[in-house]
Amino acid sequence: MNFAEFDIAAVIPAYKVERDLKAVLRGLPPYIKHIVVVDDASPDSSGEVAAEAAKEDGRIVLVRHSKNQGVGGAMVSGFRKALELGAQIAIKLDGDGQMDPKHIPALVAPLIQGKADYVKGNRFRDFQALRKMPFVRRVGNLGLSFLAKAATGYWNIFDPTNGFFAIRAEILRQLPLEQIDRGYFFETSMLANLYLLGALAMDVPIPARYGNETSSLSIRRALFEFPFKLLYTFFRRILLRYYIYDFSMMSLYLMAGIPLLLFGGVFGAVKWIQYASVNVPAPTGTVMLPTLSVILGIQILLSAIEIDMNSVPRKPLTEALENKKSNGRA
Repeated sequence: MNFAEFDIAAVIPAYKVERDLKAVLRGLPPYIKHIVVVDDASPDSSGEVAAEAAKEDGRIVLVRHSKNQGVGGAMVSGFRKALELGAQIAIKLDGDGQMDPKHIPALVAPLIQGKADYVKGNRFRDFQALRKMPFVRRVGNLGLSFLAKAATGYWNIFDPTNGFFAIRAEILRQLPLEQIDRGYFFETSMLANLYLLGALAMDVPIPARYGNETSSLSIRRALFEFPFKLLYTFFRRILLRYYIYDFSMMSLYLMAGIPLLLFGGVFGAVKWIQYASVNVPAPTGTVMLPTLSVILGIQILLSAIEIDMNSVPRKPLTEALENKKSNGRA
């Protein structure tokens, strides 16, 4: 496949990456038509490094923020610039060298072939590379990945927080970029909005490279912010997907299962405390009512989860770029 035939843009958020950015820019393959570097008001000389590199490489376009907007804000600005430049595919690439450009074809090929609308890397397929990942990152990413699956609805994506991804321009134009999270919740927020569009997301095995770089993400901050954002994303998805955009058996299961589970739990707890306080055994009916409610509620919710897991988008919204090109020539 000749990637040079397609208009591919790489978007690089630059914040405290002055040490690695020059090497990252030099390592990008020649078939990348546009390189959009977003200087997110970096306190170091990242912007100057990009400006100097642009003098040697005409593909580099520098976007500067007067105020730091976070990685999500930087990517939104970069996406808009890539669309303005006429890109057919936009790739997100970090400026710290963790993402090896040699894996770009694995991300881009399914998009060109019309097999997916959004393709991202999966760091957990390569066990040798996974062992090099710092232990804290490994445990945190595994737990966060599961929660992000439930929140976004993409149960088929194992590493949803991976920031190495590529997306079709047609899908990017449909995304409400103003609603995308501006911080480190950016990837999960983007997936949640892609799900509501019905975009087909795919992951491919791509190991991350870990060197001496330091992450700007505060673990303490993530522990406080991410749970609330994940809960909000989950409830927003359920409300829009199953009650606003559509109404199905999943909607009915949730309406029946949640009240049964809550009633059984609350009623059972109240009665247990009431009879335990007077040291009197609870009547059989009083025990069975909350027990059956909890069991039935759990069974119904398990059926709802199964429906949700099978509702992952399976058909791409976009067709193959190669077919479009052939039709245009005809």
